[in-house]
Amino acid sequence: MNWLVYSLMTAFFFGVYGVALHSGSIGMKDPEAGRYKAFLFVGIAYLVIAVVVPLILLKVQGASFHFPVKGWSWSFVAGLAGALGAFFIIMAFGAKGTPSAVMSIVFAGAPIVNAFVSMSMHPPRGGFSGIPIPFMIGVVLAAVGGCLVALYKPAPAPKAPPAPVAQVSDQSS
Repeated sequence: MNWLVYSLMTAFFFGVYGVALHSGSIGMKDPEAGRYKAFLFVGIAYLVIAVVVPLILLKVQGASFHFPVKGWSWSFVAGLAGALGAFFIIMAFGAKGTPSAVMSIVFAGAPIVNAFVSMSMHPPRGGFSGIPIPFMIGVVLAAVGGCLVALYKPAPAPKAPPAPVAQVSDQSS
């Protein structure tokens, strides 16, 4: 069941990702380029986690540094897909998308895309005519669920008005 624990950890971190990225974009205090600055730091984090850590683990485990073309090329495509996905999340935020709406659509849509890409690369037994009806119902429910969460997310609480500034009178006259 380790796969389930790892899957839930991934869901947790990806769930945090959108809100953290949006907060980082705003925190850059640069309406024009803040999202690109935030994305730069996402890349730096990827460098540390996705490059430095595997290099250390490969070295510690004494693994071969032989990388077959099929392995590295598909892995590179996966990296491109992940980086482009992250980039378009940034673009969605820049186009006034909120983390709750954008990420709901992303995470409802990703399993649907994954299912169809997986089936095109590894066709189901019996061909596409053998796709079970519950699968298709699941695809529709995922799409509808993502839309409902994006459309009817709870509104944030209103920001508190600033505290009044005390007036100091000049009584020296």
